[in-house]
Amino acid sequence: MAAHEEPRTPRPKSRRPCPEPAGLVLAVDGPITRADIPALCERLGRLLSGTRADPVTVDVGECSAADLVTVEALARLQLTALRRGRRIRLGRADGDLRRLLAWTGLDEEVGAAAAPDPAGSAGVEPRGQAEQREQPGGVQERVDPGDPPP
Repeated sequence: MAAHEEPRTPRPKSRRPCPEPAGLVLAVDGPITRADIPALCERLGRLLSGTRADPVTVDVGECSAADLVTVEALARLQLTALRRGRRIRLGRADGDLRRLLAWTGLDEEVGAAAAPDPAGSAGVEPRGQAEQREQPGGVQERVDPGDPPP
């Protein structure tokens, strides 16, 4: 006796686009030289082509030095990403690199801003607006007769 099967109706397929990967990672290792920067930017450009992932994590956990060349490379990588409508953020950055980025004022720009350290500021001063300078009291300006009128 053959069992009678009802015809199956196909389920409607979702029209939503496939999700992008959870995140793209660009691994940077070793000491970075200025000569390495263009190649790093080119690698990031190739990684970003064909995807809409944002932000891209730049893993600097294997960088051996926190120096100004590394900071320059990160700033240039951020510019490369911004030109494609994306941003980078740092992954596994050590305290020295984060402090150097904060000292140069690029910590927020390259996605390295961290939560406040509960043990203290670790030598990083909070940033604020520059103060308005006022003339010291008792100073008067004299008009030079040779100056043109205002």
